[in-house]
Amino acid sequence: MNHWLLKTEPSSFSIDDLQSARKQTTCWDGVRNFQARNFLKAMRRGDQAFLYHSSCEAPGVMGVMSIEREAYPDLTAFDSLHEHYDPQSKRDEPRWFMVDVRLVKRFSHPVTLEAMKQHLKGELKDMIVLKRGNRLSITPVTESEWRFITALASRSSR
Repeated sequence: MNHWLLKTEPSSFSIDDLQSARKQTTCWDGVRNFQARNFLKAMRRGDQAFLYHSSCEAPGVMGVMSIEREAYPDLTAFDSLHEHYDPQSKRDEPRWFMVDVRLVKRFSHPVTLEAMKQHLKGELKDMIVLKRGNRLSITPVTESEWRFITALASRSSR
């Protein structure tokens, strides 16, 4: 199993939206960066991902999702009325992909960016989302980073 971090702006899509989705499952669409797209294509059913809120008052990891469906063409790329439309993406040769995600656990207390940055010289020193200048919406998470952040979430809920 691999681990991932998927960033979203809560004003566009939040953990509340995922929690209220039918069967707490939905597609993760709208990725328009080639490196992030390649990470989507590398995801396998059963992989787990952190849902991370960005561009908000208190950015951070809000909970855990599972990958329920592996990468398939992002249908929003074909819809000329959709904000994620891409005229260069063709149905017979899609450029963009999406996966389906399901809520596994919502953290009672998010693991904030501020809290994660306290471990930049230790356990999270190589975590991609904490690197200066990183703007990718999808990044891999190592097993040790995964365990450390889930432990932080457990500690903060006590």
